[in-house]
Amino acid sequence: MEEIIRIEDLTYSYPDGQRALTGINLAVHRGDSLAIIGPNGAGKSTLLLHLNGILRSEGLHVKVFSEPVTDKNLKEVRRRIGLVFQNPDDQLFSATVFDDVAFGPMNLGYSEAEVRQAVAAALAKVGMSGFEHRSSHHLSLGERKRIAIATILSMSPEVMVLDEPTSNLDPKGKWQLIDLLRALPVTRIIASHDLELVAALCRRVVILDGGRIAADDTAERVLNDKPRLEAHGLCRPAEIKSASESVTPFRG
Repeated sequence: MEEIIRIEDLTYSYPDGQRALTGINLAVHRGDSLAIIGPNGAGKSTLLLHLNGILRSEGLHVKVFSEPVTDKNLKEVRRRIGLVFQNPDDQLFSATVFDDVAFGPMNLGYSEAEVRQAVAAALAKVGMSGFEHRSSHHLSLGERKRIAIATILSMSPEVMVLDEPTSNLDPKGKWQLIDLLRALPVTRIIASHDLELVAALCRRVVILDGGRIAADDTAERVLNDKPRLEAHGLCRPAEIKSASESVTPFRG
């Protein structure tokens, strides 16, 4: 399969000197459904922020579609790799849902008709058609998460990167979001503590701990290795289904 992201020897420290990532090597191929799991403070969000240039380390350690992420290609990188933040309020800042979802296409130079078409299509994909004139900030958390995803879909990304997409959702909202994400035909990279979500959506799992990759294997092997999960502060759910199974995920 085509390699679309390559990370080589990525090390990153924050301005206060705190080391967040050390020697990260990772390749992502088109069609991958990759989970990045690990305890709090493992470096998961920091790694995600490197994938579309929000954070950058010195040197050319991150390549996207065979090109290093630079100022020159940053707009195109962010169109092709859409990042959905953990908190939708970090992504939604306009007066209406339409304005939030239209922001990306407008910045890409779409015509008015193209913008309207892109917004309508993105909202339909997340089940939020008809919400165009509502205020994002007056919606439920689950609805805001869907709108945040729509802000990325409106730019037709090839990769979706999601940071803890089911955090703070009730079980019904969580499984509705999982079903939504499963239906989207894009490469997925998901950072999450939610191993039910990981099992339902991902075929490959990376364990990140202390800013280093501790494991990179199939979801089946990682999620069934209880001692390894516990060694990295993770707990395997009692009931879990793999992404390769055709049955409906456990909804208990």
